[in-house]
Amino acid sequence: MSDHAADLEQMASTIEDYFQGMYHSDAERLRKAFHPQAQVMGHFSDSLVVNTLEQFLKFVAKTPAPSAGGEAYDMRIVSMDRTGQAGVVKVADLYLGLRFTDYLSMLKIDGRWVIVHKTYFHEPIR
Repeated sequence: MSDHAADLEQMASTIEDYFQGMYHSDAERLRKAFHPQAQVMGHFSDSLVVNTLEQFLKFVAKTPAPSAGGEAYDMRIVSMDRTGQAGVVKVADLYLGLRFTDYLSMLKIDGRWVIVHKTYFHEPIR
């Protein structure tokens, strides 16, 4: 397997931790996917929301898990791009009945791909 293919596979593995952490409200699984200094920013219902990783993890931990509420698992990678030790993954996900598009900026640090920034857009239901 080429280095490029191996890196994409490792990036996808990190994104799986992200998906499972969100779907099961598992803050520790999410923590594994993120760099400790990551930020989470996005537009939700026409408002800009800015959170540290810890604020984001606290929100997820206190929110009832979509899996426990019977929500269908609907999270997927739309695209991946990597140059050297930097990359970005675009994902589409359903979270608590809301549709999101996330851009997850990633870096390979100490041999491991981690999310360093999450930028998201909530698609309002019309």
